[in-house]
Formats: sequence, C-alpha cells, structure tokens
Amino acid sequence: MKITVEFEECLKDSPRFRATIEEVEGDVCELESKLDKLVKLCIGMIDAGKAYNAANRQFVNGIRELAQQSTKDEVIESSLTKFAESLQEMINYHTILFDQAQRSIKIQLQTFIKDDLRKFKEAKKQFDKVSEEKEAALIKNAQAPRNKQHEVEEATNILTATRKCFRHIVLDYVLQINVLQSKRRSEILKSMLSFMYAHLTFFHQGYDLFSELQPLMKQLGGQLDLLVVDAAKEKRDMEQKHSTIQQKDFSNDDTKLEYNVDADNGIAMEGYLFKRASNAFKTWNRRWFSIQNNQLVYQKKFKDNPTVVVEDLRLCTVKHCEDVERRFCFEVVSPTKSCMMQADSEKLRQAWIKAVQNSIATAFRDKGDEGEKLDRKSSTSTGSLDSGGEPKERPLKGESALQKVLVIPGNTCCCDCGQPDPRWASINLGITLCIQCSGIHRSLGVHFSKVRSLTLDSWEPELLKLMCELGNGAINQIYEARREELAARKPQPGDPRHEVEAYIKAKYVDRRFVRLPSDEELRNKVVSLSKQEKRLSNSSEHLPPRPPPPTPKLRAGHAVKSADSGIQNSADGSREMLANTPSNNSLTDADAAEPPAMAMPATLPPPSPCKEIVFYEPKEYSSGLQLYWAACARSLPDMSEALAHGAEVNWINTEDDKRTPLIMAVHGGSLVTCEFLLQNAGNVNQQDAQGRAPLHHATLLGHTGQVCLFLKRGANQNAADIDEKTPLTIAVEAANADIVTLLRLAKMNEEMREAEGPYSQSGDATYQDIFQDFTHMASNDPDKLNRYQQYDPQKP
Repeated sequence: MKITVEFEECLKDSPRFRATIEEVEGDVCELESKLDKLVKLCIGMIDAGKAYNAANRQFVNGIRELAQQSTKDEVIESSLTKFAESLQEMINYHTILFDQAQRSIKIQLQTFIKDDLRKFKEAKKQFDKVSEEKEAALIKNAQAPRNKQHEVEEATNILTATRKCFRHIVLDYVLQINVLQSKRRSEILKSMLSFMYAHLTFFHQGYDLFSELQPLMKQLGGQLDLLVVDAAKEKRDMEQKHSTIQQKDFSNDDTKLEYNVDADNGIAMEGYLFKRASNAFKTWNRRWFSIQNNQLVYQKKFKDNPTVVVEDLRLCTVKHCEDVERRFCFEVVSPTKSCMMQADSEKLRQAWIKAVQNSIATAFRDKGDEGEKLDRKSSTSTGSLDSGGEPKERPLKGESALQKVLVIPGNTCCCDCGQPDPRWASINLGITLCIQCSGIHRSLGVHFSKVRSLTLDSWEPELLKLMCELGNGAINQIYEARREELAARKPQPGDPRHEVEAYIKAKYVDRRFVRLPSDEELRNKVVSLSKQEKRLSNSSEHLPPRPPPPTPKLRAGHAVKSADSGIQNSADGSREMLANTPSNNSLTDADAAEPPAMAMPATLPPPSPCKEIVFYEPKEYSSGLQLYWAACARSLPDMSEALAHGAEVNWINTEDDKRTPLIMAVHGGSLVTCEFLLQNAGNVNQQDAQGRAPLHHATLLGHTGQVCLFLKRGANQNAADIDEKTPLTIAVEAANADIVTLLRLAKMNEEMREAEGPYSQSGDATYQDIFQDFTHMASNDPDKLNRYQQYDPQKP
C-alpha cells in the first residue's frame, strides 16, 4: 500500500500528519522484516540448490563410471555417456539459475535494505530529536513570565530557531518517506521479474535439451523391449541347463586333465595343485599350474605374470613322493632345485606326472638343435649367484670387523676420551668408542649417534667401508677444530663420567668446537667438489667398456652418461662395475619367492633418461649445497663436515629439479655414500621435481647395489614419477633382469610377511640370501654384477 504524505500538511504538524507518520513508520518496519525474511529464504534456497547440484554431479559421475565399466557393451556405454552429458548440462543450467537468484533477489534486495531503509531510519532519528526540541521550546515559551522581558525574548528566540530547524528536518523526512514509497515498488518488482526471467530461461533450455535427447530415448525404448524378451529367453535357457547339470551324479566325478602338445594357446596342460614353499613353516599354497613353452609355471591370480618353476623341462625329472604326510604328492627335480606339489586325487597325480614326462620326451624329440644350444648355454653361464662353487660371503662378525676398522689411523683409541683398544663404533659418525663413551652416545639418541659393537654385531660390507672412509682422525678434525682455540680440555681415560658426558654433548649436540667456514671458503669448497665430481665422471668414461650381450637389443640413446660406462666409483676409488643390460639368467627359486617371469621383447622403448649433472653458479652457497656436491663427488669427509656445519641431510636443491644429496649420491655411483646418508636419517623416498625417488634414479642408471640397498631400507617401489613409471616399469624397459628380480623379490617377500601375520620372521630365507649376495658383490666384487659373456660359437 502506498501512503503519500503532503509537504504542506507536515508544516502544520497536525494530529493527522502525526498519525500518517506513525502509519508510514509501521509499514516500513514491516517491510524491512519481510524483506529480511525473503533474503534469508533466498540464501537458504541457493545453499540448498548448491548442495543439490553437488549431489547431482556425484550422481552424474557415477553414471560416467558405470559407462566406463560397460565398455564391452557399446549400447550401454554410448547411452549412459549421452545421458550423463545431458544431465551435466542441466546441472550447468541450475547453476546459472542460482547465480541469477543471488544477483536478483539476494544482492539487489540487500542493497535496498542497507541503503534506502538506512537513510529512512536516519531521517526518522533526526525528526524525533527535533520534534522533542520543538516541544521543549514551546513549553519554555509558554512558561516565560510576563514581567521578565529578557526571559520572554530568550524563549521567543529559541522557539523561532527550533521551528525553523523543524521545518527543514520534517520536509527532508517527508521527502525520504515519499522517495522510499516510490522506490520500493520498482526495486521489489525489478528483482522478482529478473528472477522469473531466469526461471523462464532455465525451463526453455531444459526443454530444448531434452527435445534433442527425445529421439535417442524413443530408440532406446524400442530396443529395451527386445532386450527384455532376449533376457527372458536366456533365463529360460540357463534354467534348463542348470536343471540338466543338476541331475548328473557328481559322487565319483573328477576333473579330467589331458596333455595336448598341439593346443592352440600353447598350454599343453593346466590345473590346480598345492605347492610346498621352502620357508621355515613349509606352508602349502594352492596355485594354478600349467605346462607351456617347455616350462612348468604357475599363477596365483589370472592377471599375474606366470612364475617359472622349471625353465627347461628336459633338465628335470618327476617322481612320486610317498615319504610325506600328505597324499597324492609328487616332486619335480631339476639340477638346481626341487619343487614338491600335491594333486587333489591319485588320478590327477598320475595325469600330471605323465604330462611332465610327455613334455620332456616331446621337447627332446622336436627341439634337438635348440636343446644343444640351451645345454651349452646353461653349462657355461655364470649368472647364478652360487655358480663357480665359490662360497658365499656373509656379513663380517667379531675379529674380522674389528681388524678392518682398527687399522684406520686414529681408530686404535676412543675418539672422545682416548681409551685404547675400543670395541664399539658410531656407524653414522664413522668413529670408534670405548664402552663408557658408547653408553653416553646411546643416551644422545639415534639422531645424533648410532652405536654398534665391533665384536658382537654383524657388519655389512658397506658399513665397514663407511667406517674405513672416515675414522677418528677425520671426524676430530671437524668436530674438534676449535677445541684448542677455546681452551677446552679433552677427557682422558679414567675421568668421571659426568665430565666425559658434558664434553661429548658439547662436541656432537651443541657442536661447540666446530669451525664454521666463511662465505668465500664455503664457495671455494663447493666449486672444488663440483670439479672433483667432473674429474671422476671423465675418468670413468675412459675405462674399457664391457662387451654387450647378444640379446636383447636396446634402442640407442636410452642410457644416461653414468649408465653408458657401466661403472660406479666408490669413495675409495674402487670401481663398482654394474650391468646395464639384462642378465641371461634369472633368480627363479620358486620355493623361496614367487617373482613373475618376465618375457623380454627383442626391442624395447628407452627409459626416461636422468638429467646430466652440470655445475652452475647458485644463487646462494650453503652447507646444504656443500653436502649436495660432496655426495655427488663421493667425499665422505666433506659430507661429514657439511652435516657438522648444520646441513640438512634431506636438503632440496630448488635450482636443480629439487634433487637431494641422496639422489646425487646415486648419480655419483658410490654405495658407501648412499649408506652414509641413510645412516644419518636420509629419506629414501624423497622425490625430485620429476617425481623420482632415489630408487628411480638407481634403476635408471642400472646401479644394482644401490637398488638392493634402498629396498632393504624400505624404499617405496610403488611410487611413480610424473611419467607414471614405477622403478619396476623402468627396469623392465631397460631390460635389466637383475633389478627386475630384486624389485619383484622384495615385493613378494613383503607380501609373504603380511600373509604370515604380525609374528612372522624377517622374510623368506632365500630372499635374504639373494639380497645379501647382491650387497656383497656391489661392495667387494662389483665385476660379478656384470655377468654377461659374449657367446663365441668357435669355442667349445
């Protein structure tokens, strides 16, 4: 309802004007309440609409996923995809509708409330105030006594001024009332009309969209009738077959297995058998076995790659096993191992034994020429870790480790107190300790010092090399550089424990005696290390290359600089010769682990190359940069110095693809450098800008020893780089059978431990042996890792 207030009437300030004002004020108050309520309802509607759209999007995504799952059915896939697209368009139209509602209702009406109604309220306050002042002036003028002229004049003047002010205020107030009454109509109708047009557009768009979709819906409706009829027919046929089969007598029925050497799929025979593992528990697992390509293989799941039990059935025999507790057992024996299996019945056992014997006879008859070549190859191969009759090396223990460590200058006395004949060591610092200092080091925590006995614990070869690379003399030059300058007394044998403990904490925890380098010294150190790394890389390139294996052939250009030479340089100058081509022999101990067999194609795509190491002038020199280049240059003393200066072991070089010192140690090629960083809390799963962890880089470069080390330290081999390649994918592309074997053995060993439960052992014994062999070869005899020999047909 529109209420008009006359300007002449307001000057009279009559009761009729006051009544009109009260009516207007009540109407405006009610209008504000209704508008506030409408805006809140609009906000609720918009929020509910957004939630509806979000739920609708999830529903549409579910339709798309169902369409993707139905790729084999073209009708379902195409129809669901079209429906999902149409529903997505409706969601977009809904979104536009709610955006228009927000602009037309919420924002426009909120602006009207905040601006126009606020002005009205301010004008009302001024009107109420001046009305009270006018009333007071009138009362004072009426009370002025006749005989006091000065009071009469004062009251008259106040009344005149107040009336003048009242006229201006009341005219402004009436103007604001009339403007508000006029504007409320246009603002409300404008916002609602805009909202209704938005609805009109929404329904027009929806109508047009579904008009285009209607022919497809009618076509599907016709097809659906046929589908219902076909489904009913198929149901009747299935029920008929079900009833026929159910009437058969299964009491004496047994699976029928026949050996067919001419099978279309190349599988001469297949079926389920129980297989006994070679672990300590001798567990039996049911697997799907098959005889194919003159090999006995098995699978746990259909999509798994077959695991080869016997590579060449001509080299094995098969026999009954009556000396085991289980029934229907038989054993396939090869020159290197045996595999115990169990059938479900005597009939099936005889069928499998006969199939293996037939396979042996067929292979000898049809493949005589190839058999001679395979026999010659197997007799001359050096691929087995146990070949040559040489005894395996085991971790050193007792006096052997003690003798190797104590021959280092300075190691014959305790690093901290000078006690002779130490029997303990800190493996992350590379020092020897007496029994009292070793206890103090243990109390510091493993983040400062990791203590191990030189006589009671087993020592891996890479740890021994680490100890030999450092030693008490090198470490004291770093951690006691300023001791004499600060006049600090070094403890002596027999000193009280609290004095020795205070000194050790000051030395290693507070690093009070470490001399920090100047900016120029730090710069010179980094540049020197980068040049040292370049010299080592160049010297590696001049070493005589290994002859490549005859197969498989890789495309040129896939290997990086470090992998081309096939050489890793350790910190003591030893060359770690690593294979960059696939092994002719695989570690296929099926009783120990179950690595799927890998069929290498003749030509493989090149793996993604590692970025070549290039030194450039950094924006800032730091101890982290020193550690970075020292790791690449294989200099353990410089790395220890950088850590003593506060370098973060997992420092990230943002100017070089976010690489870490551990990744640079991989490129440097030293197993000992990697071991040193890992002992000092290096993150084995830290990725660079390409998403590659140290395991990726070691795999790309073909550094088998480093791959073995990282797997033992819990490297995540499921992580993928930005090319979505895991280490196993990279190793397969590079046809590096050693690394493929290690990765798969580690995966299988992890699955075995999980299957055996929380109280399982550390894994399969053969798995541990294989990893131990690789570690020893990488540290002590790296030439064994390059196990390929060029086949010479002229030689016997």
